[in-house]
Amino acid sequence: MMYERLSLLIVDDEEYILPTLQVLLDKEFEVVTARSADEAEAVLRNRSIDLLLTDQRMPGRSGVQLLEWVRQHSPQTIRLLMTGYSELEDAVEAINRGHVYHYLLKPWRVDDLLQIMHNAADKFRLERDRTNLLNELQKLNRELERRVEERTRELREANLLLEQRARELERLALTDPLTGLLNRRAVEELVRFELKRHARYPSPLALGIVDVDKFKDINTRYLLTGGDEVLKGLARILASSVREVDTVARIGGEEFLILARETAAEGATILAERIRSRVQNTPICYGEHSISLTVSIGFAVADVNVPADYNLMYKVAAAALSQAKATGRNRCVIKLVEVEPVIAQVG
Repeated sequence: MMYERLSLLIVDDEEYILPTLQVLLDKEFEVVTARSADEAEAVLRNRSIDLLLTDQRMPGRSGVQLLEWVRQHSPQTIRLLMTGYSELEDAVEAINRGHVYHYLLKPWRVDDLLQIMHNAADKFRLERDRTNLLNELQKLNRELERRVEERTRELREANLLLEQRARELERLALTDPLTGLLNRRAVEELVRFELKRHARYPSPLALGIVDVDKFKDINTRYLLTGGDEVLKGLARILASSVREVDTVARIGGEEFLILARETAAEGATILAERIRSRVQNTPICYGEHSISLTVSIGFAVADVNVPADYNLMYKVAAAALSQAKATGRNRCVIKLVEVEPVIAQVG
């Protein structure tokens, strides 16, 4: 397997050592030489060096001192020390202070030298590959974290959008598209809930039906678009005529339902008359036209301790509305929900 030539800095002050080592190692390494620790330091400050082989005994700073400096300033450089038999203590010091990979005893055998330098080169490549791999893994982790964060943000935004759409669909399912009021399905569910509360916490409850008088004539004269405008205007009048705790809904055609909480017969009479009067006195603008209209209103009132369900309340309110229409329209009729008598069966 062919490897790229690693850079090798050889430091020795003996005249014959540097050229000898350069000849021996030049085939495998890019050899750079220095004759002192200061020269070697200058080289290391100007370029990166993969491997460093230094003699111990040199003028000025020793090899151990140089190796210690290299460990601090170029820790990726593989450090090797050449020392004589009489300098073994220096070798131990080099291992402790300079974290030397290996030391060679002088005089060295060529085969041993080449094998040690080959092993040192392999160690450098392994550590470099390990460092590169770790850097790549860190880069991949950062990229993965970024993608996860981005995906999480996208999912969060998608969930918010889904929630918004779900709320919108729910609103559309419970809302009359023309007037923006609750539709029949929504208000029936609400009335049933209030009737349960009426049974558990005794208080009066009123349910009213509002119907536009002669609405067919309005549609005939102003067409369907004019009729729709009248219904939207009427919805605004009704919504502004009730209390905040009350509910107005469109239950179909020109019919509207009013749920008045904690409202007895007297309160229902006042509310119905207020609605009737405002409708009569508030013409609906449609283009250049001012459309006057009246409504008939029937209210059913379930007094305290009077049990009632939705069907009964609606039936009583519808009967009151029929009476208002039969007696001339533009009227309000209030009817109390009565307790149905229990007929005992005699066996």
